[in-house]
Amino acid sequence: MNPITKTTCPYCGVGCGVLVERDADGNVSVRGDKEHPANYGRLCSKGSALAETLDFNDRVLAPTIHGEAVEWDVALDTVAARLRSIIDTHGPDAVGFYVSGQLLTEDYYVANKLMKGFIGSGNIDTNSRLCMSSSVAGHKRAFGSDSVPGCYEDLEEADLIVLTGSNTAWCHPVLYQRIVKAKKARPEMKVVVIDPRETATCDAADLHLPLKPGTDSVLFVGLLAELERLGAIDRDYVAAHTDGLDAALHHARFAAPSRAAVADRCGLSADAVDRFYALWAGTERTVTVYSQGINQTSSGVDKVNAIINCHLATGRIGRVGMGPFSFTGQPNAMGGREVGALANQLAAHMDFDDPAQIDRVGRFWNSARVATGPGKKAVDLFRAAGNGEIKALWIMATNPAVSMPDALNVRAALSACEFVVVSEAIADTDTAKFADVLLPALTWGEKDGTVTNSERRISRQRRFLAGPGEAREDWWILSQVARRMGYAGFDYNGPAAIFREHAALSGFENVGTRGFDISGMATIDDVAYDTLAPFQWPRPAGTLGTLRRFSDGRFDTLDGRARIVPVDPRPPANGTDSDYPLVLNTGRVRDHWHTMTRTGKSPRLAGHIAEPFCSIHPDDAARAGIEDGELVRLHSRWGRSVLRVEVTPTQRQGEVFAPMHWNDRFGQCGRINPVVNPATDPISGQPEFKHTPVRVEAYHPAWHGFILSRRRIEAGDTGYWSRAIGRGFWQMQIAGDQAPADWATHARELLCGVDANAEWLEFHDKAGGSYRAARFVGGRLESTIFIGRDHRLPAHDWVASLFGVDRLESRDRNWLLAGEPGPGRKDAGRIVCACFSVGINTLVDAIRDDGLCSPEEIGEALKAGTNCGSCVPELRRLIAETTA
Repeated sequence: MNPITKTTCPYCGVGCGVLVERDADGNVSVRGDKEHPANYGRLCSKGSALAETLDFNDRVLAPTIHGEAVEWDVALDTVAARLRSIIDTHGPDAVGFYVSGQLLTEDYYVANKLMKGFIGSGNIDTNSRLCMSSSVAGHKRAFGSDSVPGCYEDLEEADLIVLTGSNTAWCHPVLYQRIVKAKKARPEMKVVVIDPRETATCDAADLHLPLKPGTDSVLFVGLLAELERLGAIDRDYVAAHTDGLDAALHHARFAAPSRAAVADRCGLSADAVDRFYALWAGTERTVTVYSQGINQTSSGVDKVNAIINCHLATGRIGRVGMGPFSFTGQPNAMGGREVGALANQLAAHMDFDDPAQIDRVGRFWNSARVATGPGKKAVDLFRAAGNGEIKALWIMATNPAVSMPDALNVRAALSACEFVVVSEAIADTDTAKFADVLLPALTWGEKDGTVTNSERRISRQRRFLAGPGEAREDWWILSQVARRMGYAGFDYNGPAAIFREHAALSGFENVGTRGFDISGMATIDDVAYDTLAPFQWPRPAGTLGTLRRFSDGRFDTLDGRARIVPVDPRPPANGTDSDYPLVLNTGRVRDHWHTMTRTGKSPRLAGHIAEPFCSIHPDDAARAGIEDGELVRLHSRWGRSVLRVEVTPTQRQGEVFAPMHWNDRFGQCGRINPVVNPATDPISGQPEFKHTPVRVEAYHPAWHGFILSRRRIEAGDTGYWSRAIGRGFWQMQIAGDQAPADWATHARELLCGVDANAEWLEFHDKAGGSYRAARFVGGRLESTIFIGRDHRLPAHDWVASLFGVDRLESRDRNWLLAGEPGPGRKDAGRIVCACFSVGINTLVDAIRDDGLCSPEEIGEALKAGTNCGSCVPELRRLIAETTA
């Protein structure tokens, strides 16, 4: 029997349990763990495709210094010596660490201990700053600690679920499917979606509020005022367990004097606001889910508190089926928050604003060097690296050259910084290119540790693969550098020892005043750590974990009372004007993750959306003279991108949406974050990813084309290109401002290289501006190129299927150049269901010819939508469009 490893998915904060099986030949298969309480066996498309991402083709295999491979001792000595020299000369604040929610808690713990505990600076921040820090600050203002009150079971027990700033169907598909299943079992359950866009999540909505970007706090401040008018405030609960209601209501009455005023400011109909307020006020079991649409703004903390205020004012917290619920973006964003990896926190949920807590951490670590104040948050950290204030920057498991706002200035900062260390698994990330020292790190499947999901549940990630080359664990790399710098307390023999120390610190001198407490695990031995079952914190000694927090009405403030925080809604930083009249909102797509270093390896994940794009409303497109499917330039005050445009009425007028995933490896000019507004929330430091003033204009290259090739083609600087992996081939979209003098010669050089004897077939219509060619090796299609004067090229999904044919006969070759499948051949079309690779044309034909009229019928016939379910909204739309 093949060995099975129980581990946890490395993608979003749902924290799904995964079973990994390896056969005798080393082949890996992945399926959901039916015993894990986060997912009960269900996986999304990304989790289901994990086995496709485990190759070692692009890995960092050895430490390098300025691109030259060196031994580990040389690399570690170099890092330690340079850090020591910079600290001795310029002080500890001349050093910065930038870490990641992709790290395991044990890695995170050692990084924070080294920086804050022994180097003595607060300058360690995490990419969770970009996604969850507003929620952290909002929790702390309201509850006294960064605690999510509820659990996933509340999603099934609620009578009303409000999804605000969260495209749950695409970004947290497993939780979305739990909601859908619960609603199907209890049709009386209501779902409200609050989002400027009509996303896939709206498929489950009884009410969609497409509010004006940036007005979320107006809506929820108005809800608080409405709760008072309706007499829905729980005065007994408020009096017993909270402070601040009167002041919050005073501000709410001023900001939202009526429902009509709220509707006007939010750009909503008065009827929609009335329905939402009546539902919320009249439904006790209400869960309000929020995510990046709330957090990623320059007033994100106030938006979080505006939501929490409504729950505190009605006593809807800490009880079954109710509460504010932050859905976390990364697999271990919560774990990073536990160990203090945000620049403004100490370890174990302790804070810099209390000297006793600084002293406590110092005594526990036996260090007199503990930082005494917050460090620089992410945006300021890179600005300081650019202006020379920070001389050394160590980046771990993240790609800020792509993911940070105002990304061109981030790249300039990396170029200017005196000493850059990058710990990374992938060799050619945009950030790795700036490394003076590049250190090979292990990644998912190769290392052991723990992660914490959105409901405070700690689960194990377990090793099932040997790492490639000389790659090592991040905690080991950090510990080795610490020891070489002369610091004691880093002699760990494995992740279990680090976990025990982390657990012990959480309970150290904790008499119930700190919410994060897992001291019940402080004496766990290595065997028990290896077999550790998922549990929720707090878990002090003598307990088994905590399903919900604050059930007794006691919070983590000094007096045990929650704070209802006055909120004055304010507009986003840097508004639109005549030069930049549209609002850009960035986010994720269904089948990709962060900067695609993992999902970009999977052919099935590339099938649904293979190219960077932006969505725009038809009226805005008409004003700009833009046609669906063509290329556009997107400009802001900070930078520009070139993207394929999707013209769709699901996009709110006056706004543009673009995904954040694409990088230099997968496209030229397709990165969106050079465009993004770098304004930040004044409390959390979280950037304004959801509101960047932009203008969009048509881009008309001299030619357009696509390439399919078994080899990865380097197109050079053509003006535009994007790349995606397929099954046995690479696909590229290309365009250029100047056509080659001779397409036949250029195409042969591009596709054949020095192989002048390649079997070659071509068609050239000079008058029509069309060129097509194909290269064959041993009768198999090796590569093909199609060129035209505009973006209206033949569909190439069916061409991709020819790469699975052993030998193409002359009939098929002729149809290939004709740009049509030919008689008896069908084009499956763009992939809709990534889990089972079902194309749009296959679906439309089945709907039309077989009379399929529901996603369930499609699933029974074609399997589409029966795994993760995240394509079900699109299936429902296809049914409606086809039958109409």
